[in-house]
Amino acid sequence: MRQKIIVVGPVLSQSGYGEQARFALRALKSREDIFDIYIEPITWGRTGWISLKNSEREWIDEKIRKTHMYRQHNGQFDVSVQVTIPNEFKKIANINIGYTAGIETTKVAPIWLQKINEMDKIIVVSNHSKETFENTVYHGKHPQTGQKIMLKSQVAIDVVNYPVLDISPEKIDIDLDYKFNYLAISQWGPRKNFENLINWFIEENYDQEVGLVLKTSVMNNSTMDKEATASKLREIVSNHGDVKCKIYLIHGDMTPEELSGLYNHPKIKCLISTAHGEGYGLPLFEAAYNGLPVVVHGWSGQRDFLYMPDKRREGKTRPMFATVEYDLGNVQPHAVWKDVIVEDSQWAYPREASFKRRLREIRKNYSTFKKKATSLKKHLVDNFTEEEIYNQFVENIIPQEDVEFLQEIEDMFEDLNA
Repeated sequence: MRQKIIVVGPVLSQSGYGEQARFALRALKSREDIFDIYIEPITWGRTGWISLKNSEREWIDEKIRKTHMYRQHNGQFDVSVQVTIPNEFKKIANINIGYTAGIETTKVAPIWLQKINEMDKIIVVSNHSKETFENTVYHGKHPQTGQKIMLKSQVAIDVVNYPVLDISPEKIDIDLDYKFNYLAISQWGPRKNFENLINWFIEENYDQEVGLVLKTSVMNNSTMDKEATASKLREIVSNHGDVKCKIYLIHGDMTPEELSGLYNHPKIKCLISTAHGEGYGLPLFEAAYNGLPVVVHGWSGQRDFLYMPDKRREGKTRPMFATVEYDLGNVQPHAVWKDVIVEDSQWAYPREASFKRRLREIRKNYSTFKKKATSLKKHLVDNFTEEEIYNQFVENIIPQEDVEFLQEIEDMFEDLNA
């Protein structure tokens, strides 16, 4: 007896939540023997939609059309998986599961706790997100009775990481002047701390033959956005005068194969980040499972995959990346986002001196960091397989014992109709 399941999310968006929604679909598609899948696409901010035409896109489009027709006939759903921020969670099926990246800070907004408690279950992408939901508590008084009220998470929250994807690298047409280049991939926004990343790179390498490749955009992948992004970059670079290091801008759509080609480019030696926090940090994860050394602080979502079990100390882990020192501090006023990033929450501030030192160390002693990255790649490839992670996701939607029970019912009906 297949369960009618609807996935509501930005399945066609060129964004982190878009990739999260597509991961959910891939996991469910791996068990179409138990899921009858429907899709309701939503937008995510002002990000663009994927333009790639392939078998997965055709499958998604077919499911969207099927959903439209089913709803026209007042079709009902057994389960909903809603891939978005909790503000947008709704009861639309018999069982409703919120699947969110969570938060990059130390605290979630009150509305998030209210909305997750309306769901039957929550799935998040990292232990950082889970811990932040579970550790956030608000105290208050009922306006009429004066009775003390405590608002906290009261629903089951489970973690499902992303899997390693087996993607063949495609050669990237980029002319890099120097043999050693750093890579940074992210949207250009307050959370990513991008201006500091660029300024600190130039200040550390003004007299060095090294480069920095930036795959970024301010908002989306449009031509207008490319011009705006290039203008912001030129303004920052011009403030440093004549320098020897180089900066390259990549803007626009890239296929998974092209991104893999970027991670595996012979002149790109490491990925760097000064982001204040990550729900998970997909580019960091992708770089890590491609064997690229990573320079970042050890706080928030990336902790789930940048550490390995320490064989010499049972129950302990060790960092397999170039760790940047950091301080936790309140989010900046301009980063506060109503009902999402609350003003009394905190996130990480990478230390300038530590970041610059790591840039220097990884350039001068690259073999040491590459050796760690190679070990981490093997760990991720062995333990974050698609089969394992998809099974974890499916188990969080319908536990195996429920699948067996539904199968027994289906077999019983088949016997009665025989």
